[in-house]
Formats: sequence, C-alpha cells, structure tokens
Amino acid sequence: MDRQSHFQVGYLEVRSEGHVAQIVMQRPEKLNAMTAGFWSDLREALDRLASDGETRVAIITGGGDRAFSAGGDIAGFLHLQTIDEMRAYQVDAMQAFAHVEGSPLIVIAAVNGIAYGGGCELAMASDIVIASDAARFAMPEAMLGLVPGFGVLRAPDVVGRQMAKLLIATGENIDAQRALEVGLVQRVVPAAELMVEARRMAETIAARSPMALSVAKRMVNRTIDDAALNYSVEEITILHTSEDRKCGVEAFLAKRTPVFTGGVKVAPK
Repeated sequence: MDRQSHFQVGYLEVRSEGHVAQIVMQRPEKLNAMTAGFWSDLREALDRLASDGETRVAIITGGGDRAFSAGGDIAGFLHLQTIDEMRAYQVDAMQAFAHVEGSPLIVIAAVNGIAYGGGCELAMASDIVIASDAARFAMPEAMLGLVPGFGVLRAPDVVGRQMAKLLIATGENIDAQRALEVGLVQRVVPAAELMVEARRMAETIAARSPMALSVAKRMVNRTIDDAALNYSVEEITILHTSEDRKCGVEAFLAKRTPVFTGGVKVAPK
C-alpha cells in the first residue's frame, strides 16, 4: 500500500500519498487570505515534505470552491505599526515565495478560484500552474498604495515586462484562458476536473528521477538574488509608511474608493 500521512501547520492541511503531497489552504471563509503566520507555515510544510524521503511533488490549492487565495489579509496590515514590523512582514513573505522556488520538490499550483495579490504571486512562484476554468488572477496592490513585492521581480519573467506592468499598474483581473495565453498558466481544465488533472500530472512527474528533476528545476529557475529581494523589501517598507497605503487599506475595509494624494509619509509609531 502507498505511504500515507497527514499533518496540519497553521491552517495548512497537508496530506501525502506515495510520492505526491497536497497542501490545502483551509481558510475558505476568508477566501484563503494569507495571515502573517502563513509565510512561516508554508515554509515549514514544504521543508517537512522535502525531508520525509518520499515526497517528490507538492500540489498547493485552496480550500472551498471560491478561491485559491485572495492574497494577504488586508485587515492584518493595520497591525503593522512600526517600520521594523513592516519590514519583517515583507521579509517573511519574500522568503516564503523564494522557498517555493527553491524547494527541491516540484510544486504545482492547482488554482481553483480567485488568485489575487499574494495568491497570484504564489502561483508565479510555483513550477507549474493548472487552473480551473473558473479561476481569475490579479495583482491589485496599487489600489492599497502598495506593489506586489515578489510579483514585480518575477512577473516579467513569467508574463513579459509589458504585461507585468499592465497587470500591476491597472490591477486588472484576467480569466484562466487569458492567463494561459500570457504564460501565467500552463493548463486550463473544467473546475470539476482540476484536482484529478493535478494529481495525474503530479503522478507522472513523481515517476521521473527526483535527482534529475531537482537539478532541472535549479537550472531552469533564474535566481532572484539577495540584492533584488532586499531592494524589494526596502521599497515596499517605505510604501507601508505612506499616507496612500493608509488610505488604500482603510478604503478597502470600508468598501469605498480610495482617493490617493501620493508620496506623503506618515511617521510609524
């Protein structure tokens, strides 16, 4: 019988069978929005799978039928009061995305619904993206006075520089077919077939040489170096201190349109 295991890290539910694991973001009531603890939990889940001696492929998906992930938990931004807290949050998020890219496992994102902000970035950090025909993708951070820290570095490689700038500047959401056309998604399937197709692909990949796959992944991925990561962290930390970010978050939570003034910083506590 195939090896089976099950463990929980935060709200990540992890189930393994044979050489394939499934990581499910189980916060459907909040559209699987990413809390501050999500970043370290994701790293821990991947590390545990990579070190178990059996897992070769990890499928990441969202719990429920509405969302892969709506991105960062916006209400949580209100708890970032000091520059050190803002910087630490950004470092944590960037390390999580880099961890997905650097994992020796092949990571498949099975996008079952909306993938906005950090959800879209998580898909970009994954090795392969399979999307339900109901999936939608967006990087709407500019509406909050922010930019997607990992997306600004990786999206140009994934969708091209001009498309990356369009998606970031407009916050436009695109459907699964358009995401396939621009290279963000590699396969689109009917919603009812998403996990079956993801599992089928994972089993195919898991039958290949794990050492060859790990080497191939490292060779294909162009590493975002520490200088680029640090630059992104510092720039977004500055954005977190701005009046525009304060205005954007408050407007989002109040469900109204923000009116940005641009560039004025508020002194963090």
